[in-house]
Amino acid sequence: MTDAVITQRGLPAAAVTQRLSRDDWIMRAFVVLVGVWMFVVVLLPLYFMMSKSVQDPDGNFVGLANFREYFATPALSYSIHNSLYIAVISTIITVSLAFVYAYALTRSAMRAKGVFRVIALFPLLAPSLLPAISFVYLFGKQGVITWLLMGNSIYGPIGIVMGEVFYTFPHAMMILIVALATADARIYEAAISLGASKPRIFFTVTLPAIKYGLVSAVFVVFTLVITDFGIPKVIGGQFNVLAVDIYKQVIGQQNFEMGAVVSVVLLIPAVIAFVADRIVQRRQVALITSSSVPYQPKPSALFDRAMFAYCALIAFMILGILGMAVFASFVTFWPYNMSLSLNNYNFDVMDGGGWEAYWNSLRMAGYTALFGTIIIFTGAYMVEKVKGFRLARNVIQFLCMLPMAVPGMVLGLAYIFFFNHPDNPLGVIYGTMTILVIVTIAHFYTVSHLTAMTALKQMDPEFESVSASLKVPVLKTFLKVTVPVCLPAILDISIYLFVNAMTTVSAVIFLYAPETTLASIAALNMDDAGDVAPAAAMCTMIVLACAIVRVLHAAASHGLERTTQAWRKR
Repeated sequence: MTDAVITQRGLPAAAVTQRLSRDDWIMRAFVVLVGVWMFVVVLLPLYFMMSKSVQDPDGNFVGLANFREYFATPALSYSIHNSLYIAVISTIITVSLAFVYAYALTRSAMRAKGVFRVIALFPLLAPSLLPAISFVYLFGKQGVITWLLMGNSIYGPIGIVMGEVFYTFPHAMMILIVALATADARIYEAAISLGASKPRIFFTVTLPAIKYGLVSAVFVVFTLVITDFGIPKVIGGQFNVLAVDIYKQVIGQQNFEMGAVVSVVLLIPAVIAFVADRIVQRRQVALITSSSVPYQPKPSALFDRAMFAYCALIAFMILGILGMAVFASFVTFWPYNMSLSLNNYNFDVMDGGGWEAYWNSLRMAGYTALFGTIIIFTGAYMVEKVKGFRLARNVIQFLCMLPMAVPGMVLGLAYIFFFNHPDNPLGVIYGTMTILVIVTIAHFYTVSHLTAMTALKQMDPEFESVSASLKVPVLKTFLKVTVPVCLPAILDISIYLFVNAMTTVSAVIFLYAPETTLASIAALNMDDAGDVAPAAAMCTMIVLACAIVRVLHAAASHGLERTTQAWRKR
């Protein structure tokens, strides 16, 4: 086909080869830039952080002395046990609840599936501080339903587990919905025709088919829980966990070396869970073939009612937790003056950052969504479409996957050591909005990169081949063909980055300056100062901003789908 086009155009093959070579070198240059970017914003900071863990305050190498000191301190080393305990319990509860919820949405014929699915995603719009604050108002000493705890305190492992279940539920549900949705009806029809009972079909057909998705959900929830900072900071009380220990060592005691040690300790289970998840996903095989028949759940009055009741209960609890925080933000003075007012929204008279922190978050999230989407999608395009260069591409793919295994607290502390180093010329961005944008893009890079790669892999390589044969520059092909085709994925990346930038706490807790305080940090500072209701108000404003942007994203996606994605329809 290339020769025919060349003949029709009357172009010499040498010219096309030369142009292809020039474009190829341009793309390779961009691939190298992606590698340099990931090396600077992820790998080098981690190296500086790990180096700090084996140094004394003067920068002298002390080997494993800091680690020996850490494990010799019972109060510190016991945090490992606490973190693992919380992570395991939360994972078991979350995955169990999410599995039944996802099963109801995919394998029943109940009503209002769309409503229940949307409600289950609400926790994604809130910072992890919000459920902790809500539980204080619900189960604290002056809570609405404190009696339900039967004398137990919400401040400690009970509160942390409850908060983590709320925070991680939508993550597990989304994974399990995808796993349960890929079912071949022919297998179930064969099992029924052979006389298998419903419990036997469930254990011999359904569970084996989703085992990889189930394991992936377990590892994702485990990683999110063990690396979370917001919930244990607000409601953990004296129950120390690793993420809070890093904060206490760095902010409370200015002991950066011990903070680096705790970071390395926290990094180990996160990396193990990440590697295990990658291995599980690689072993997954295709369950849907060209001859598969989509599974359609058949109505069953008793089963559908039971699933509807279960989903309604979970949805009610999610809305109740969110609603409690919103309601508390309007109460004048809990619990003595329950009249509603906007006093708690007067952030400028509160400790934490004022309304400026909220506008900072909106700006930071906007910059992250804009520049992050450009960097990530362009980088993924170059890595996926460049010819040859296999070793460099494999190295960069590894670097792009690395941020998912690095907890936000660890990455934030690593940025202190790297960007605040006196010999680093990039230190000029320390304490500015720029470093907050960079660390947020780096922290959430992996999921966005995988989204972009998935969209790009769906495009036939012939697009680039035909463009090259017609002497169309690679940049023009990228802007005129690739971007319009992948526009839905690009919008998904942008909204993902925006929402996470608005709600993140751990990655930016060490890097903000007084003039760059963010809304999530302001909420944390308000809670520390005892202004719990204003903290709830700030969290409510974060949820409101994320919800508005989500609605705008849905409207934009729908409109762009009609104008730029019409080719997808028959």
